[in-house]
Amino acid sequence: MFICTLISSAAQIFLKFASKTINFTYPLSLINIYFIAGLVCFAFGAIFMFVAFKMGELSVLFPILATGYVWVSLISPFFFSSDSMNLLKWVGIIIILFSVGMLGFSKPKKNNDNEAIND
Repeated sequence: MFICTLISSAAQIFLKFASKTINFTYPLSLINIYFIAGLVCFAFGAIFMFVAFKMGELSVLFPILATGYVWVSLISPFFFSSDSMNLLKWVGIIIILFSVGMLGFSKPKKNNDNEAIND
């Protein structure tokens, strides 16, 4: 799931770059390298998400997607001068990381054979 969040965050960065060149009155403007790279990243992110969901518990894995906000918030100011970090964003990042970290302490479900389900 960690790899999924990184790849999906990269997709957001690519789509932000693409948004600067896309003009919806000219549909061919959608065919640019940033837009295509963003879609490809989303596809690969989805594949990693499916693999993670197959191996783990949805109620633990799905909230980990919130870390995507962390990666985008930390990386986007390097690429876009209009993006910046402020105190509220830092507090949000800390809350997200703390909350996701707490999920790691949850006990795995037991199946009928009293074996832990793989996380």
